[in-house]
Amino acid sequence: MSGKDEIVCTCNDVSRAVIEKAIKEKGLKTIEEVGDHTDAGTMCGGCVDEIYLILEKINGSVEL
Repeated sequence: MSGKDEIVCTCNDVSRAVIEKAIKEKGLKTIEEVGDHTDAGTMCGGCVDEIYLILEKINGSVEL
């Protein structure tokens, strides 16, 4: 898998496309908000760095 179909959160099986769509449509600004809306990053936390990078790419910054 690559690109939009890439699974970012393996614990909850959440793809990059799902995360990006949620950020754009719901105006998400934090890793916690992404977790609340997609469940990504809410289990082991191994994907939190990748979620941070996606937020930064889309929003230009990340609120902590």
